[in-house]
Amino acid sequence: MPAHAPDTTPEDTAPGPAAAPSDTAGLLGRERAHLAASRAALRAMREDVEALDIRDVTANWVNAVVLQAQIDDRIKALADLTHTPLFFGRLDYLHAPGADLAEGAGGEQFYIGRRHVHDADGDPMVIDWRAPVSQPFYRASKADPQDIALRRRFGYTGGEITAYEDEHLSDPAEAAGVSKLLQQEIERPRVGPMRDIVATIQPEQDEIVRSGLSGSVCVQGGPGTGKTAVGLHRVAYLLYAHRERLARTGTLVIGPNRSFLHYIEQVLPALGELEVQQATVDDLVAREGLEVRGSDPAETAVVKGDARMAEVLRRAVRSHVTAPVEPLMVVRGSRRWRVPAYELEEIVTELQNRDIRYGAAREALPQRIAHAVLVRMEQAGEAPDDRVQDAVARNAAVKAAVKAVWPLVEPAKLVLRLLSDPEFLAEHAEGVLTEEEQKLLLWPKPFRSVRSAKWSAADLVLIDEAADLVERTHSLGHVVVDEAQDLSPMQYRAVGRRCTTGSATVLGDLAQGTTPWATRSWEEALGHLGKPEAVLEELTAGFRVPREVIAYASRLLPAIAPGLTAVSSVRETPGSLTVTESAPDDLIPDVIAACRSSLAHEGSTGLIAADARIPALAAALTAAGLPYLSPGEETTAESRLTLVPASLAKGLEYDYVVLDEPAAIVSAEPDDRTGLRRLYVSLTRAVSGLTVLHAAPLPAALT
Repeated sequence: MPAHAPDTTPEDTAPGPAAAPSDTAGLLGRERAHLAASRAALRAMREDVEALDIRDVTANWVNAVVLQAQIDDRIKALADLTHTPLFFGRLDYLHAPGADLAEGAGGEQFYIGRRHVHDADGDPMVIDWRAPVSQPFYRASKADPQDIALRRRFGYTGGEITAYEDEHLSDPAEAAGVSKLLQQEIERPRVGPMRDIVATIQPEQDEIVRSGLSGSVCVQGGPGTGKTAVGLHRVAYLLYAHRERLARTGTLVIGPNRSFLHYIEQVLPALGELEVQQATVDDLVAREGLEVRGSDPAETAVVKGDARMAEVLRRAVRSHVTAPVEPLMVVRGSRRWRVPAYELEEIVTELQNRDIRYGAAREALPQRIAHAVLVRMEQAGEAPDDRVQDAVARNAAVKAAVKAVWPLVEPAKLVLRLLSDPEFLAEHAEGVLTEEEQKLLLWPKPFRSVRSAKWSAADLVLIDEAADLVERTHSLGHVVVDEAQDLSPMQYRAVGRRCTTGSATVLGDLAQGTTPWATRSWEEALGHLGKPEAVLEELTAGFRVPREVIAYASRLLPAIAPGLTAVSSVRETPGSLTVTESAPDDLIPDVIAACRSSLAHEGSTGLIAADARIPALAAALTAAGLPYLSPGEETTAESRLTLVPASLAKGLEYDYVVLDEPAAIVSAEPDDRTGLRRLYVSLTRAVSGLTVLHAAPLPAALT
């Protein structure tokens, strides 16, 4: 499978009625001409949308605003990214797709790209990678050619075609080989945010990407297996295949922090998808007027994140309902209608037994009471209708009875009381939490009000749970949650509430769980999410991290994730790993020197260190005249060094990584297991080379 550049002259045996060109330069010229024509067609498509005049088709200003917003989005989606290939491959079918093979229908040729492009007659010039006809580009092989005669991959430099590579999948005389262009694209140095992998999707990844909307999927993937990119491309595929449905219900991508979301935010727009929301779990549970101004000790956060808290909150919410003790008298004109206390109690008990949300039951209660009054009216010979029932439900006496029996519950006030009142907490945590766990939950000094309280991130998750017990949380059509191994059970429940009627894609790596409450198994996590039926997929082939680096980091697996399959990298890169011991006084100067050495290579460099060591390293970089960025800031050709606290390294990638003092990364965590997991994350951020420098002894698990 040779890669062809203009200075080579291989035979091109592409199928079809016309004779195949024999000169590489001529073939490249024709492919470049098709690229230029495709760009011109895309530009024409955009201009057609820009020229639309909606003045005569909108009934009012509201319709005009909505339609103009849709047009603006369409214009953005049709943008031509000049440095991004408009198409990256070509498929030559032996027969027309869908045709009866017995008819001997001639084959067709399709260019595969990031979005659909058609000419002035509506004929396709580029086929969207998500279309069914594009699927063989990712899954066809010599063993299963899928009616493909030729698969061609293109090599690009600065948006221009510079090489191509052919596979004659239906030719038994041609041996299967490894694509050099594919490998080069995977290994290409990175400057800037995460980019799409649409040109390099592997068959096992494609199966996950194209799985249906109705089912949820959980992807366990080690470093470099592309699980994040797979999740994002799955969103893009679902939006293509189910656009109308997801346009109504919405999609959401949840990441671990803002830096991570900034890193991935350009992937979907590059694929023409602009309507996907992005958020962290903290964003999901944020409530107006409540700020996170406090923090919890690890042991307290573990209890607050435990799924048992859901039962404590449920009991606390339901405890506000009291049994009626007095009859209800409703006055209508000159008549009085009496509903005895026992009947009111039966209505309340029936609503409680239905186990519907607190707020919904409270809204139903006045109607149920009004119905009881109407029964008495009918027995007295009257003929009341629905308007009378609604009027009775709004009667002052009925409202007063509802307020007394089923009062309003404010979620934040409820959680404030649970964390402040030992007796209230003990009443509702009995048999659920131990006395020691209850003591961990209580604030040392109670706060006077909701607004003065120093809420922690875990507290807002509890408030979100309580709010859902009162009123149903809006559900989206599809939710993707990345780095999911770090979520607590209560956070999983918060995410699950956002997709109760939709589906989810869960992405993570159990070995990279770096919170004290990190999930123990995906089965347990999916249960908390409310998606126990989700299909569990495992990606074990690494494409980004060099074999030497992943093998070194995998020494930690027996200590951090026993039984988990280690990633098997397809990239062997001699010299990609260096481990050097320095004298204590020389460590920071050696780190600075290693950064300079890494910056001599093309691509990005990340200096990763324990959070506590960041200020000293920042000062040393400044003194050395080395400008640096913070995680999430976009690298450029002039500024390629990022100083990364270990706590923010997860999900990020750099071509070269300099890792400072592994022992400090481990000791910064509350326990050795979490510390070693944090170190595992830090060790696996490198795409091309890793330099580890240490003065303290390395953790025993590494040696």
